[in-house]
Amino acid sequence: MLGRFFNATTATFLAIVVLVVVWIGSGMIERAPPTAPERAAAVRPSVAASTSRAREVTNELLLYGDVEPVQIATVRARTDGVIEEIVSQGLDVEAGDALAQLSADDRIARQARAEAQVAQALQAFDGAVQLFERGVGPETNVQGTRAELEAARAELRAIELEIANTALTAPIAGVVNRVIADLGAFVSAGGEVIEIVDNDPLLAVVNVQQRDISHVRRGMPARVSFIGGEQREGTVRFVSPLADAATRTFRVEVEVANPEGNLPSGISAEVVIPVDTVMAHYISPALARLDAEGRMGVYVVDEESRIQFVPMQIVNADAGGIWVNGLEEGARIVTISRGALSPGQEVEVQETPAGYLTGETAEEDEAAAATLPDEAAEAVPQDDL
Repeated sequence: MLGRFFNATTATFLAIVVLVVVWIGSGMIERAPPTAPERAAAVRPSVAASTSRAREVTNELLLYGDVEPVQIATVRARTDGVIEEIVSQGLDVEAGDALAQLSADDRIARQARAEAQVAQALQAFDGAVQLFERGVGPETNVQGTRAELEAARAELRAIELEIANTALTAPIAGVVNRVIADLGAFVSAGGEVIEIVDNDPLLAVVNVQQRDISHVRRGMPARVSFIGGEQREGTVRFVSPLADAATRTFRVEVEVANPEGNLPSGISAEVVIPVDTVMAHYISPALARLDAEGRMGVYVVDEESRIQFVPMQIVNADAGGIWVNGLEEGARIVTISRGALSPGQEVEVQETPAGYLTGETAEEDEAAAATLPDEAAEAVPQDDL
């Protein structure tokens, strides 16, 4: 029965199948697997790079704080009395201007009595002197009347000062910010009556960290930007010699001229203090990468067309890019890649297309990126920039 199925035709077919299998197997055995350099050469990616030149840039401290008046004066009553006159809130005043008038009450009568006592004491003193000069009066009488005269004069000066204190005047120039005591109100000596705010100059007050305070000194220029867009030049006028115990920061005051008084105090402000100048590269933030250790840097191409990762530090920033240092002068920074890069990797290097990362539209950047060879895309996927 086996002979009926295993005939000459079947044997010939099986022989052909065996020969084909042996031929294929021998080819796979004899062919060695591709080496790592061969695989790297086959997928060698293309990148675009640009040469970056360092430029001098000002290193600045960016701080945020509040605006304070240069001085706030609270005018207090120096004697008791009823307020008979008082200025209105919002009035501009100069130092020495009248602010309020308290009632004199019985002080005028007391002044008249004191003046009479002085006149009487003076008459007694003159008489005692004349008697002593004629030799009919003792010297002790002269000394006694002199003492009475001085006491009467002191009493007169006291009541005159008390009457003068019923007139309240401005101790500083500024604006009447608050009228604390109303017209007709009774105030005691030491009672608050008026508050005056001096807003010229203004003080932009910021707190500087420990690591930065050594760079800040009195007299340094500063830029102050106020809420609403107003920007003024200022000068550092005070640097605290003692850190705040709670925050470990130092109080710094920047003086800003405000002669017209159109800027109020109590608002927020941004303060920029230029501290020194350094050499830095200006790059797009899109080029920044993180390595395995979490360091921020950029990929560069060395002289052998190999990728290297260079750590960097941000010095400054603006709307268009960031200023960084840590790169060599003339560094070739990778701007476009079609895949993930790694240090030591060999690449094909092209110049960055004009307009890439500086084009006015996203379409321009996409068109520039499309200029890399298509074969690179077959090796690795497009990297986001």
